Amino acid sequence: MAGSARDEGDVAAQGQRMGNAVYDVLRERMIRGRYAPGYKFTVRGVAAELDVSTTPARDALNRLITESALVFSGPKTLVVPTINRSQLKDITVTRIALEGTAAEYGARNATAETIQRLQEIQIVINTALQEGRYQDALWHNKEFHFEVYNLCGMSGLLEIIESLWVRIGPTLLNLYPEFAETRSGVHNHLVVIEALTEQDPISVKAAFENDIRDGYRKLRREAPNKQA
Repeated sequence: MAGSARDEGDVAAQGQRMGNAVYDVLRERMIRGRYAPGYKFTVRGVAAELDVSTTPARDALNRLITESALVFSGPKTLVVPTINRSQLKDITVTRIALEGTAAEYGARNATAETIQRLQEIQIVINTALQEGRYQDALWHNKEFHFEVYNLCGMSGLLEIIESLWVRIGPTLLNLYPEFAETRSGVHNHLVVIEALTEQDPISVKAAFENDIRDGYRKLRREAPNKQA
């Protein structure tokens, strides 16, 4: 009996770990703009794509529902929601406040290696934009921001910021191709690097805040007034 109980416990723990792994993959892809608004998910589809059973796939999707990252479009189908103007404003105002704080405190702990890493990431982003690989540009955009944010030393703040990116990440795809043509994001990132070089945390904060505002102005023009 004791052995059987241990076996059942091991299976349950393994299932939980698998569910967490699937959740982490899907969540990170949303943060980095891999799935556009309207993208459809099913339990079987996720299970097949990630080569897992339906149980961890279902568990992961349920967790994303609780984070408002997915909504039901049918009995067995989930979609990435389209954010309306009110929701976009709410997320943006919160992002500016929280990410500005993370950027300022992170900048205080930045090193020469931080600056070098940001320059390397920006080269990758620039190449992706030039080649029209907008999803790849967004994938590395997250790395650029969090390279600074992660230095703030406030895990609770970072968790909240990531939860906002889960919701806004898919919508950021709507920035392109305009953002690739205007290079608004590129300019703001270069200001971040320059401000870090000059050891100016306040300017780093302002550059990240401007980056969010520039994106908001573009996204607001196309966001619906109400939830579809």
